[in-house]
Amino acid sequence: MELSRPYLLFLGDVPDALAAKTALGIVDWRRDWCVGQWRLPGCNADTGLPEMTAAEAVAAGAKTMIIGVVNAGGKLPDHWVDSIVEAMAAGLDVAAGLHQRLGAVPAIAAAAAKYGRTLSDVRHSVERFETGKGTKRAGMRLLTVGTDCSIGKKYTALALEAGMRAAGIDARFCATGQTGVFISGRGAAIDAVVADFISGAAEWLSPETEPHVWQVVEGQGSLFHPSFAGVSLGLLHGSQPDAFVVCHEPTRTTMRNVKTPLPTIQEVIDMTVALGRLTNPAIRPVGIAINTHALGETEAKATLEAAAAAHDLPATDPVRFGVANIVDKLKAEFSL
Repeated sequence: MELSRPYLLFLGDVPDALAAKTALGIVDWRRDWCVGQWRLPGCNADTGLPEMTAAEAVAAGAKTMIIGVVNAGGKLPDHWVDSIVEAMAAGLDVAAGLHQRLGAVPAIAAAAAKYGRTLSDVRHSVERFETGKGTKRAGMRLLTVGTDCSIGKKYTALALEAGMRAAGIDARFCATGQTGVFISGRGAAIDAVVADFISGAAEWLSPETEPHVWQVVEGQGSLFHPSFAGVSLGLLHGSQPDAFVVCHEPTRTTMRNVKTPLPTIQEVIDMTVALGRLTNPAIRPVGIAINTHALGETEAKATLEAAAAAHDLPATDPVRFGVANIVDKLKAEFSL
């Protein structure tokens, strides 16, 4: 689907920055596509964009309001509906990445018809996916995996794509979540695909290419998360990665929104290799990406050094320190 730009980012009244990761991701990678943010009272997330109402955003040139939030179950809160209707009345199309379709809300569907606005649900692909076949295909693939969800897999994949390209490697980002689709313009939200077709969707997202091309696949969830392990496993089997990078947040003790203890980096490495061998016996880790946002610089560097020594892999915070060391490892491992 093609969304009209620029964007107004709607944050509603989300409780924290993680709940607004869609909006924050768009700003980090496509800042020039955005004119402002619209927040309701009580919102605890901030993209740093100018505060605007829908009418002010239209006056500034906005064409589409992106509902830039995620929440458990992907449902649209009832008290946001009036704001979405107001946006359409002001002249904006509306796009969302929630599981619940915008048009499934009667008031929103009626307003879209009344004002002639377009509703876009990027989480719902129009593509018909096949079941996964597991057949080895040409080209190379790298997958980001994690010790938890909402931990930096998308940012790591985008940073790796940029770093690999800077190093002369033909790298292409493959979006598997709603934010990635907003950023890249192509992809499919894997967590909205019917379970039998997840690995097939991953095969469609990372198809056969020239042998030298690297497709950098955005990871989802975690193989250890009781809510999302099925999505993570289907993505692993379908993308059949040659290499993977483990993403981690060192201050967490339990996984997000559940009481399950956080797995170790080594447990994720071992499980990813064991399960990934089904479709690519040569799968191997090439790095560790640690989100050190909550740490001071000295502690962050010490954490990275400890992880690198413990696992004999390059470790970095892609946002804070870049990914050059992981790219160097990738080049050495695969003679690039």
